[in-house]
Amino acid sequence: MMARWTRPLMTLLLTLTLAACGSVPALRGSGDLGVVIERASGSVQVVDNSHRQALYRIRGLGDLSHASLVYSRDARYVYVFGRDGGLSKVDILQGQQVARVMQAGNSIGGAISSDGRIIAAQNYTPGGVKLFDAETLVLLADIPAVDAHGQVSKVVGLADLPGNRFAFSLFEAGEIWVVDANQPRQPTIRKYPAIGKNPYDGLASSDGRYYIAGLFGEDGLALLDTWQPDAGVRRILPGYRKDDPALPVYKMPHLRGWSLAGDYAFLPAIGQHSVLMADSRSWQPVAQIPVYGQPVFVMADPSGRRVWVNFAFPHNDTVQVIDVPSRTVIQTLKPGKAILHMEFTGRGDQVWLSSRDDNKLVVIDPHTFATLTELPADSPSGIFFSWRAHRSGM
Repeated sequence: MMARWTRPLMTLLLTLTLAACGSVPALRGSGDLGVVIERASGSVQVVDNSHRQALYRIRGLGDLSHASLVYSRDARYVYVFGRDGGLSKVDILQGQQVARVMQAGNSIGGAISSDGRIIAAQNYTPGGVKLFDAETLVLLADIPAVDAHGQVSKVVGLADLPGNRFAFSLFEAGEIWVVDANQPRQPTIRKYPAIGKNPYDGLASSDGRYYIAGLFGEDGLALLDTWQPDAGVRRILPGYRKDDPALPVYKMPHLRGWSLAGDYAFLPAIGQHSVLMADSRSWQPVAQIPVYGQPVFVMADPSGRRVWVNFAFPHNDTVQVIDVPSRTVIQTLKPGKAILHMEFTGRGDQVWLSSRDDNKLVVIDPHTFATLTELPADSPSGIFFSWRAHRSGM
C-alpha cells in the first residue's frame, strides 16, 4: 500500500518545493490581466489592472509598429499580429512566447473564431487572409484577396462573426467578403462587390449582426446586415462631408474602436474635427459632434453614458469625453504625448491610456477624471484587456 502512494506523494512534494523556491508562478486567474503593445522594442507587457502594476515583459515578437492581438477562449493566451507578418502565441500567465510563425510580408491584424479553434490573419502583402489552428498555429487555409478581374487587394477590417465566420474588406477592389470557416481547411466565401471606394477598416457589432466598412475614397460607410445577407450591402451616412471640405488626413481613424451607446452609434469622421452620431436601428444620421481634432478612436465606457475620443497629430496629446445625453464635450484632458489607444476595465472603474512619446501608461478614474497612477512602458500603443476573450468583434 505504501508503494502505491509513493509516486503521487513525491510529485506533490516536488511541486510544493518548486513553488516555495519561486520556480512556479503564483496561481492566479487571467480575468484582470491585460497586454500592452510596446511598438519600438518588439515586446509586450502583461499588466494587472486590479493592482495597477506590470507583471511581465515578453520580447522577440518582431515589428509591432501596427500590432494588434486577440485572446484565446480561456483568456490564457494572446495571439499577436505583427506588422512584419509574424503571428505569435503568448502565454500571459507564464509570461512567455510559446509559438511563432512568419505568415506574410506585411500584416495588420486578425481575429479568432467564435469557438476559439481558428486564428485568422489579414494581410497587406501578399494580400488575403490565412487561417491557423489556434493550438498549434498550423496553417489551415490560404484565401487570396483576388477579385473577378484578377486584381489583388490589401485586406482590412477583419472581424469575427457568430458561427465561426469572418468578415473583411478588400481595399483596392472595394468589396466585402464573408468566410464560413466551419470546415477550416475548405472555407466557403460569399462576396459583396461594389460596396464603395477604398474601404480602409471595418468592424462588427458586438452581437455580430452588422458589419460596417469605412470608406476612404468617398463619404459614407458600407453596412452589411448579416441577418439578411441576401439584401446586400447598403450605404449609410452618405455625404457627411458635403458641407465641410475634408482636411488633410494625418492618421486613419480606427473603426474597431467604435461605440454603441444606448440607441446610438458614434464613429470617427475622416478628415473632420467631429464625431458622427447615428441611430443604430435605422442607421440614419443624428448629429456631428465638434471635437478638438481628427478623431482616431471613439470608445464608449461600459455604461454607454460617456464616449472617449483621442486624436491624430498634431492634437494627439489630448483626449476628450462626450456626454451621450447632451451630445457635448464635457472634459478635455492632456494626459501625455501621443496618446495612441484607450482601454476600459470590464466594469469601467478605470481607463488606461498609452502615451507613446512619454513612454508611459496613464490610468485614469473615468468618473472623476483623476489620474490614479502612471506606469513605464516602451513606446506603448495598443492596450487589450482580457474581457475581450468573451466579446465578439474584438
